[in-house]
Amino acid sequence: MKIAVCIKQVPDTEARLRLNKQGTWIEEEDLPFVINESDECALEAALQIREKSGAGEVVAFSLGPERVRQSIKEALAKGADRAIHLHDAVFDQATDATAVARALAAALKDEKYDLIFTGLQSDDYGFAQVGLVLAERLGLSSATIVMEVQPEADSVRVKRELESGWFQWVKVPMPALLTIQSGINQLRYATLKGIMAAKKKEIREVKAADVGLTADDLKPAQSIERAYLPQKSKQTEMLEGKPAEVAAKLVEKLRFDARVF
Repeated sequence: MKIAVCIKQVPDTEARLRLNKQGTWIEEEDLPFVINESDECALEAALQIREKSGAGEVVAFSLGPERVRQSIKEALAKGADRAIHLHDAVFDQATDATAVARALAAALKDEKYDLIFTGLQSDDYGFAQVGLVLAERLGLSSATIVMEVQPEADSVRVKRELESGWFQWVKVPMPALLTIQSGINQLRYATLKGIMAAKKKEIREVKAADVGLTADDLKPAQSIERAYLPQKSKQTEMLEGKPAEVAAKLVEKLRFDARVF
């Protein structure tokens, strides 16, 4: 079984974040970067499937600047067989889900995969759209918020997380794309043997021209105009009336103003 795993490098969630001078995004200089959490779970799921079947190939895909290569090497050290790095100045403007999915689709379309895994959503933008747009562009069946994967002969049985603690089992024909939920498995560490082996594994660099894309093809459909810290303020409001009336007003405030439930 051949499985492609799309991984994204994101700012470390434990790092101290600062806004850039333009106020359009965080300052990335000197910021530590890591593999997106749900993408790590997707990689682990792919590696476990390969190990259970005793055969197959896991290929890591990633898009981004030179620093992304470190996350690719980590994926190889954990067990991915080879990697493809979409590295080009043209790709740098692919900042929204539509443009990223278009770039990934162009690189994935010529290779025949049984399964394509992405994380459910990224820890930075959190749109949860790249996997779905990618499946549409490749013409693949898809399932989202996947908690468990059971490959069969020509299909895959997946457990999906629904609302209010409910789950759903569905069968999806292969080839298919699955977006993997965070925390579905125990992540492995890269061993010394794996780190040494990763040095001999292929990392193929792909330019936009190699997959027939131009700058016009990757123009984002949306952009962030301004990023800012939440404004902290204190406001006291007294609710008056009979106990039942006050309780009703309080519930309304909590539901529609504070939106805590």
